[in-house]
Order: sequence, then C-alpha cells, then structure tokens
Amino acid sequence: MVQKSKPPTAANEPERRGEPKRRGRPRAYEPDVALGKALDLFRRQGFAATSLDDLSEATGMNRPSLYGAFGDKRELYIKSYQRYREDARASMAAIFREEMPLRQRLERIFASALNIYLSGETGPRGCFTVVTAASEAVGDPDIRAMVLDGLAELDKAFANCFRRAKEKGELPESADPAVLAQLASATVHSIAIRSRARVSRKDLEAIVKGAIDVMAGAGAKS
Repeated sequence: MVQKSKPPTAANEPERRGEPKRRGRPRAYEPDVALGKALDLFRRQGFAATSLDDLSEATGMNRPSLYGAFGDKRELYIKSYQRYREDARASMAAIFREEMPLRQRLERIFASALNIYLSGETGPRGCFTVVTAASEAVGDPDIRAMVLDGLAELDKAFANCFRRAKEKGELPESADPAVLAQLASATVHSIAIRSRARVSRKDLEAIVKGAIDVMAGAGAKS
C-alpha cells in the first residue's frame, strides 16, 4: 500500500523548501531586556568596577553583540542611566500630577522612592544618580549634565507641589516652595545613600516622617 504524503504545513514549509528553520531570538538578546540587566549591574557595581566581561555575562551577549547594540561601555552606561531616569520618572509621575493633600503626596512620593532604593535580589540598590552617576559626573561632562538635569527636574517637581499647596492654603504665605523643594530633594538623596548602607526601612521611614513634619506640618496652618 502506498502511503499518502501529508500536505506541508506552515511549520515545516521552510524545511520542505530546503530553507533553514527560523528560531526566535533568545530573550537575553532583546535590547530592552539586555539594557535592563546592564542597568542592574552598573547600579550595583558602578562604572569602573564593571568590566565588559561582567556585562557580557549579565546580558548573555558577547562583546561584538554588545558593541553592535549599544556601543562601547560608556555609551551602554549612559543608556542605562537614561533608562533608570525614565523608569523612576514613570513610577512617580502620577503622584506628582494627581490632586491630593500635601502630606499625603509627600508620603506617597517617599514611599515610592524607598520601594525603588530598597529593591534588588542581592540587597538594596539605592539610587543610580547618587550611588554611581554622581561619581562619574566629576570627570565626564555628558554624565555631569545628565546628573544636573536630573537634580533640577526633581527640584522643579517638588517646587510645583509646594507651590500648589501654598495656593490652596496648606502652607503659610511665608513658605518658600523653592527652599522646601531643595529640602525634599535632599531627603530623597539621604535615604538613597542610607538604603545602600542597609539602614532598615523602619529607620528610613522615621527619617522621612521627620522631614515631612518639617515640610508640611510644622509650617502649615492649623
């Protein structure tokens, strides 16, 4: 009996024509995934202590592939820092934008910051800006410009919060939104450093509460 051959299917059509079977690109080679892994590594070890071999192992990409996708180590570092800022901005954008009482807004902003700084599989990772980018800013004008832009952006966002609170009568006429914004930003930087030193969340929350009392409580109208 002659056995009828089965009609080709979409899955085996390339093999029938003698073409190599296509395979999906491994997830580690997806640029967005690889960039996230590089970001985690730079954030944990800093720029100088992270080698190309470290980056290759973390991303699953060999050196030629890394260069092709991201450029040299410095370019990959800058792209990682840009990614970090985009992620941080996205995580807090709604809190800065929505209408809510000043104290509640500050509590949510600092809680979100702590969630970011205390995350990490091997321990608290802190803030990319404070932990690593600020050091590189000393000798690299491009990174310095990014750091200064990030600091100014945070100051501006906080100043807008305090300005709106003042307009609603939550703060007295004597309150200076710009000064309060710098105090709020300084608190963010402080908890970023302390979180990297493994200060407990309970102690960090106590620092935050004291700062909020000063910014939104002590000077506010009763």
